[in-house]
Amino acid sequence: MKQYLLPILAVVFGVIIVILTKRKNIINTRLLLAFSGAFLLALTLFELLPEVYHHLDAKQTGLFIMLGILIQVTLEFFSKGAEHGHVHYHNNQQFPWAIFISLCIHSFLEGFPIHHHNDMVYGILVHKIPIAAVVTGFLLNAHCNKWYVALFLIVFASMTPLGTFISNHVAVMADYVDIVNAIVIGIFLHISTTILFESSEGHKFNLTKLLTIILGVAIAYFI
Repeated sequence: MKQYLLPILAVVFGVIIVILTKRKNIINTRLLLAFSGAFLLALTLFELLPEVYHHLDAKQTGLFIMLGILIQVTLEFFSKGAEHGHVHYHNNQQFPWAIFISLCIHSFLEGFPIHHHNDMVYGILVHKIPIAAVVTGFLLNAHCNKWYVALFLIVFASMTPLGTFISNHVAVMADYVDIVNAIVIGIFLHISTTILFESSEGHKFNLTKLLTIILGVAIAYFI
């Protein structure tokens, strides 16, 4: 049950953060992004990568991981970087459908590995909280229709559980689970490394960020 519930709660937590901080808690958001990037990267390396290389040919695995990176780069062309906590978008109060669709595709794909790697749900949980906070703050500051904002958040929250459900219950996916996981590894590698480089002001490392990253890696190793 946690595989389906935690990704939804992550979006709820992100919205609560925006409401409680009134969209101004930038420092803590950056630290949460740094932690989420390190945590997600470590879980990907510790959990997903060894198993995919075990079941697939090494060169084939590399090809699908590269495909995942290219897919994520393409999605970010439309989402303006929302997956790693930076929404670079200038709008005229129109609802950003490109961001909505791109984030939903990303969220849907990241649900697939949870089927065989239950610990990955914690990485998704930590990853989605700052994204939900940043995107919610952006949509509210852009004065988008609040009904559209609510619908966006509901659909966005449901995409990861939907991916997990399909991975669990659609029989044909059993033949492709390692391929999909390899693609998702590429997505996670691109996102997490981008987060680690972008989560501090001016792209500068500091001691607090370094300790946050170490903490994220350590927790991922021991869970």
